[in-house]
Amino acid sequence: MAVTLSSYDVSDLTLGKPSLKSLPITSTVSDAVSSLKRHGDTSIAVLSLSDRIVAKVCMVDVLCFLLRDDINLSDPLSALQSPLSALLSKPSADLVRHIDRHASLLEALDLILEEGAQDLLVPIRQSQSNRKNNNNNHHHHHCWLTQEDVTRFLLNSIGSFSPLPALSVSSLGLVDPAVLTVGYHDPSPAVSALLPLSLANQTAIAVVTSDHKLIGEISPSTLANLRDPSVAAAIATLSAGELMAYIDCGGPPDDIVRAVKNRLSEKGLNGLLDLLEESMSATTSSSSCSSGSSSSSDDDGEGVGRGGRRTLRRRRSSGSYSARMARGSEAIVCHPWSSLVAVMMQALAHRVGYVWVVEDDFSLAGIVTFRDILRVFMEHLE
Repeated sequence: MAVTLSSYDVSDLTLGKPSLKSLPITSTVSDAVSSLKRHGDTSIAVLSLSDRIVAKVCMVDVLCFLLRDDINLSDPLSALQSPLSALLSKPSADLVRHIDRHASLLEALDLILEEGAQDLLVPIRQSQSNRKNNNNNHHHHHCWLTQEDVTRFLLNSIGSFSPLPALSVSSLGLVDPAVLTVGYHDPSPAVSALLPLSLANQTAIAVVTSDHKLIGEISPSTLANLRDPSVAAAIATLSAGELMAYIDCGGPPDDIVRAVKNRLSEKGLNGLLDLLEESMSATTSSSSCSSGSSSSSDDDGEGVGRGGRRTLRRRRSSGSYSARMARGSEAIVCHPWSSLVAVMMQALAHRVGYVWVVEDDFSLAGIVTFRDILRVFMEHLE
């Protein structure tokens, strides 16, 4: 049966997927922001001058661009008028690969695992009428095939891989101890430095206590869903713990907004302050979280604020909380002895490409990613 699975076309994995949205590389960063907000997408495709899709960008690419240097931070409104190519800090070939819709599953896995592709670009089958109406817009008839799509497809046929699914992630060597971490009270530069790496790795930044216990995470996918470039103001001024509270609220609570504005003024980042003000005036005010969620206190002896302690208490009372939906800065966790199939189900249920691995006391042991999971299946198929 596993041999039969390897003969599937990638088109079988893209049934029902929507056509991607795209912009020419000559567009501005501001155009990309407007497109992301208007269409409600988490990413858009970038077209080269020859009308070929060469990259995929999201709001976190915009945030990393604004945080990249002092010039962009000082004048973000001008930075947003930069060409879209300014977001492409890595060679596009490292992240996006074109693949024929009739390519095999093994070919798709090879592009992801051996050539480092994050996403595969697959042509979508069109009806004859659609082909006639859109002859000059062939780039609209593609979709992204992601690591999540391939993992979900394999999970649907998990019985074909017995006894692999029942083995623990530690016995399969899937627990990677090399994780990106910051302390709860670490200042903003720590997060800014790690954000591009977490985006490139398709993981997140773990927020830990002084004794390396996991409190939560700062996830690029969560930041991307905010679809707001003014989030750069929060990342540039807030500590890791404060940024967690900002994310948990789904928008800026009043006390954190005041803190961000004060720190922007102190640093002379008036342009970023203008961007924040502009964003706030253009959106409806959301309900504020209680001030307790964002305050910091060292009375627990671990350097964890009240929000952090509440997170730990919540997790201790709910075990691995695999059935709970991930929101905000909450981290999805498993244990070293968790089975491969359980970890796959956790990641897919919460729409994340990784699961943090913790010991009984919530000390962080490592991370399991879709890429490493796919490598195990690739070896089995071969």
